[in-house]
Amino acid sequence: MPTECIPYKETNYFTGLILDYLEEKEELKTFYNRFPGLENFKEQIEEKSSFSKENRKILVKALKQQYAGLETSEATLQHIESLEEEKTFTVVTGHQLNLFTGPLYFLYKIVSTINLTRKLKEKYPENNFVPVYWMATEDHDFEEINFFNLNGKKFQWASAPKDAENDAVGNLSTDGLEEVFKLFSAEIGGGRDANYLKELFEKSYLQHDNLAEATLYLANQLFKEEGLVILDAQQKDLKKLFIPYAKNELLEQISHKTTSETAEKLNELGYNVQVNPREINLFYLNNGLRERIIERDDEYFVHETEIQFSKDEILEELKEFPERFSPNVMLRPLYQEVILPNLCYIGGGGELAYWLELKDYFKAENVVFPVLLLRNSALIQSEKLDEKRRKLNISNKELFLKQHELINRKVRQISNIDIDFSEQKEHLVEQFQQMYDLADKTDKSFLGAVKAQEVKQLKGLDNLEKRLLKAQKRKLEDEVSRIAELQNELFPNKSLQERQTNFSEIYAEYGPELISVLLKELDPLQAEFKILTFGKK
Repeated sequence: MPTECIPYKETNYFTGLILDYLEEKEELKTFYNRFPGLENFKEQIEEKSSFSKENRKILVKALKQQYAGLETSEATLQHIESLEEEKTFTVVTGHQLNLFTGPLYFLYKIVSTINLTRKLKEKYPENNFVPVYWMATEDHDFEEINFFNLNGKKFQWASAPKDAENDAVGNLSTDGLEEVFKLFSAEIGGGRDANYLKELFEKSYLQHDNLAEATLYLANQLFKEEGLVILDAQQKDLKKLFIPYAKNELLEQISHKTTSETAEKLNELGYNVQVNPREINLFYLNNGLRERIIERDDEYFVHETEIQFSKDEILEELKEFPERFSPNVMLRPLYQEVILPNLCYIGGGGELAYWLELKDYFKAENVVFPVLLLRNSALIQSEKLDEKRRKLNISNKELFLKQHELINRKVRQISNIDIDFSEQKEHLVEQFQQMYDLADKTDKSFLGAVKAQEVKQLKGLDNLEKRLLKAQKRKLEDEVSRIAELQNELFPNKSLQERQTNFSEIYAEYGPELISVLLKELDPLQAEFKILTFGKK
């Protein structure tokens, strides 16, 4: 399998915060405990060894209930059983319940998680490591998850189920997905792998009542042989473990106090803050409703409803019905670490950005802060496309340029004339420097006139360069078209493939080899962007 690696900073798709984190910049070290090197997990394991035995039992019981009736692998069942043992730890990734997994990076997240557990087992064989996919069943952003892209077409869950705007997405009925299935079946075509995908969609969404059950089935089918454990944390016994922290949130608003200070520090360092905390970062979840909780003068209100509690009433509600209290993006990480013997969270750049706001909050709640690891990123191409790229004399690194930059660069290289006026501009600037010196010695009032003339002439050279380049593009129209076509195929909607394309588009062509290649090639500790070239089946 031909592969090439490109440093993340040379792709132009990652923020300064993430690039600085990967480079272990000194100013960021205060926002996390340990950088994700294999040797650093020794201390993380020791610190997390204090995880409660009782919490382990409750976790295993909840998982067994969740998996009841679901056919899974012996590897997954053994992993679930092993979570009761003191020497078993998890590595977690989380993701929304996107329709049919959504974009490709869903696979990359899970593969990164599985592969890290394998590396940890090699390094620390006396321990066990379980890969966990945390389903974001309590999310309520239906518009973000109700579609996927295949062959340049958008397949959307058009008829939104009841309560789609307010309820947790895991509760949403799968009614209405029959039409999506018909359209998907027609588009994906025939053949063994296409038929498998159609069967997978049908069994996931048309034979399960809600989105949580459908996603559990789907992810299990794709990764059960790798021992993946899938968790839906919207479960009463698990939420009971979070009661003390939810109580602190309601009464003390600890997350807001600690993360606000951290967000301000990140801002001062010039980083854009991913999430601004609310005063209370809990939602009230009940009967198709998920709305945030607001406190005013010791009274608690559920936003845009008539539901209201006194302090004593809301604490009683929390005690009796902990499952009705849903952590938002700021509290979900803490909930995760309270109920799992977890060492590491693997996520995308946006996720790691808000995790970096949370260290002081974890410290205030006396919960171990996990290692943070950026998930793998990759571009998948066929041998045919790779051959086109080489014929056009485009390097893999150049593919990541903005399209106009790529085309201009190639036109200049292909042209038999030099359409780069950099030398002329430098010469012009030198000439004008002499004129500045002359004006300064004679009459300084002429400095403005000299400057205006310099700007005018430089602009004239810019315009002439652009016109010549445009004329040469017309002359080389075929090459320009082929360059644009190649890049558009690899970067749909001028974005990373992994953020746009659904896995089914590639699976239909390469079948199970897709996942086996990802498991072989993606190294979660190799902080580089990978280009994977698939040959013909």
